[in-house]
Amino acid sequence: MSDKPRRIVRKKAALAVVDIQERLLPAIFEKERVVQNALRLIKGAAALKLPVVATEQYRKGIGPTVPEIASAVPGFAPVEKLAFSCCGADGFLAALEKAGASDIVLCGIEAHVCVAQTCLDLLDRGFRVFVVADACSSRTPENHRAGLERMRDAGAIIVSTEMVLFDLLDRAGTDEFKQVLTLVK
Repeated sequence: MSDKPRRIVRKKAALAVVDIQERLLPAIFEKERVVQNALRLIKGAAALKLPVVATEQYRKGIGPTVPEIASAVPGFAPVEKLAFSCCGADGFLAALEKAGASDIVLCGIEAHVCVAQTCLDLLDRGFRVFVVADACSSRTPENHRAGLERMRDAGAIIVSTEMVLFDLLDRAGTDEFKQVLTLVK
């Protein structure tokens, strides 16, 4: 039996939203699914008072974060990066450390590049990573699938948006539950 909990530990959790940007999103497989589920995660994180760290890859070339995502993140201040892995961006790891996060919920694009490299680097640094399969994608379904498989093989836990939200809630009957329930209906 593992000495680590198998579920996300809410008091140690943070959400990382990777590179959901204006010039990249149109080419992404099932882009509407990615945006809708990322929004559910962001709004759920806000209701549960979890920190959210958003990133932008080469903003000059790929454009800013899409408006619906940017406006949903409380105090939106994206970490800009040139490295594919978010861990290679100044401020990303510091933001997670400041939040006291050891369980990282990861979503965004592209699953086989920036999300995967971030996941692998976080795992190497001892974080537990929960990759939200239905809030990630790539330009092709094959690359999305390959990215998820690589991350799972490396030790990430592959989850869905609803799995994350209900894991973090833990129980029904609370005001938080009522807020989150509106996101999944």
